[in-house]
Amino acid sequence: MREQRPAARIIIADDHLLFADACKSLLEPEFSVVAVVTDGHQLADAVGQFKPDIIILDIYMPRLNGLDAGEQVKQKTPRIKLVFLTMTSAADVAAEAFRRGASGYVLKQSAGEELRLAVRKVNRGESYLSPLIAKEAVNSLLNNGQRFSEEKRITKKQTEILQLLAQGLSMKQVASEIHVRPGTVAFHKYRMMETLNISTNAELLGYAIKHQMISP
Repeated sequence: MREQRPAARIIIADDHLLFADACKSLLEPEFSVVAVVTDGHQLADAVGQFKPDIIILDIYMPRLNGLDAGEQVKQKTPRIKLVFLTMTSAADVAAEAFRRGASGYVLKQSAGEELRLAVRKVNRGESYLSPLIAKEAVNSLLNNGQRFSEEKRITKKQTEILQLLAQGLSMKQVASEIHVRPGTVAFHKYRMMETLNISTNAELLGYAIKHQMISP
C-alpha cells in the first residue's frame, strides 16, 4: 500500500480577512492552511515560521505588494510555489507575476473550485493560468522579456517607500514604519522623482498604480 503524502502546507496572504478565511475553508481539509497574513512584511515573517509549500497571495496588499513580496520569497526559498489570487485580469500583470516566480494565477471573481484546481496543479509541479486571461497574450509578453523592474530603475527600498507614500502615509509615518529618519524618506522620495523624471506627487502616485503597488 502506497504511503500517503502529508497535505501541502499553505499560507494565504490577503488583506481582506473575510475573503482569506473563505479561501481557507475552501482549501481545508484537502490542504493544510498554516497561516493567514494581511501584508507583504507579515508574509516574510510567516514563511520563516511556518515553512509553507505553497503561498496564495493577492497583488494589492499594504506595506509591501504581492509582486515584490512574492519575488523576495522566491529569491530566499525557491522551492515555495506561488499562486496569485487577484482581481487583476491584465495580461501584462499576469506575465509579470510569472516572471517573478508564480506557478499559478487565479482571478478572484472565478475563485472557488478554480482555486482548488490551481492549487492541486501547482502542488503536482504544474502551472495554472485562469482561462479568463488570454494565454497567448501572456506567453507573448513573457517571450518579449520586458519587465516592470527594467522600467522602474529604482531600488527595493525606494519601491517600499513609494508604496507606503502612495497609500497615504506621511513621510514621518513612513519613517516610523521602516525605522529610518524622516529626512531619509525625503531623500529617497526626491531621488525617485529625479530618476523617474517625475515632478509632482500626482505623477508619483500614477507610477505606483501603473506598477501594481496599490489598487487603482
